[in-house]
Amino acid sequence: MVILCIIWYVLTPRLQFGQSYSHVLYDRSGLLLGAQIADDGQWRFPMIDTVPRHFEAAILAFEDQRFYDHHGVDFLSIGRAIQQNYRAERVVSGASTLTMQLARMSRNKPQRTYLQKVIEISIALKAEVQNTKTQLLQYYTSHAPMGGNVVGLEAASWRYFGKSPYHLSVAESAMLAVLPNAPSLIHPGKNRQRLLDKRNTLLHKLMNIGYLSSTDYELALLEPIPARPKRLPRLAPHALAYTKNIDDNTAKKLTTIDHNIQSMANATAQ
Repeated sequence: MVILCIIWYVLTPRLQFGQSYSHVLYDRSGLLLGAQIADDGQWRFPMIDTVPRHFEAAILAFEDQRFYDHHGVDFLSIGRAIQQNYRAERVVSGASTLTMQLARMSRNKPQRTYLQKVIEISIALKAEVQNTKTQLLQYYTSHAPMGGNVVGLEAASWRYFGKSPYHLSVAESAMLAVLPNAPSLIHPGKNRQRLLDKRNTLLHKLMNIGYLSSTDYELALLEPIPARPKRLPRLAPHALAYTKNIDDNTAKKLTTIDHNIQSMANATAQ
């Protein structure tokens, strides 16, 4: 048995992402000054340092409520999904945990087959051994598709709301949490009513589990969804180009520039 486990562990691919990241420039306080799109044409910011509280609550309520209780595979959810699919005579639930979804992302989302599901389960189990729950959440938050060519929470936060992910409201976090479920079909540029309905359903779920009070829930429902993606800040384009050529293997650059002073200088120059 031990030998079989060793063979499984050695043969199972590890969780890894080989995609390129956007080059991102921040001021001295961590405010975004500008970014360049990744080599593959995606707005994919480097790995996020800390998953914001509101987004963590929203994504776990929407995708994987038992995330901290399972080890990569939720067999209770799988059993429930098999029963639901049998009754419906079609696939209505995949029972993929957040870690299994992460495994699929790392394989560039191959075609859904039973073999691929087994591979995802295997990668997810290994990923849970090699990473903490916090690290897995960071991976998911940084690589989840968010509609169009936007990947990850930080890029989505700036593209859709023009702000840092740490300043998102619960309603804004909930909207972004539902996007990875169907990024090619639902994003702020189209199917707006369906996106709004899914966001509001998640907000109601957050109220039911006690994360939101009834008052906060009612207020969150009043928040609109963005009409279209926003332009990223472009306050220091020369510094952005210069720092990109510095060969230190980091795509996230923190400078001594002050965001407010830079904005005033740009305004004066114009």
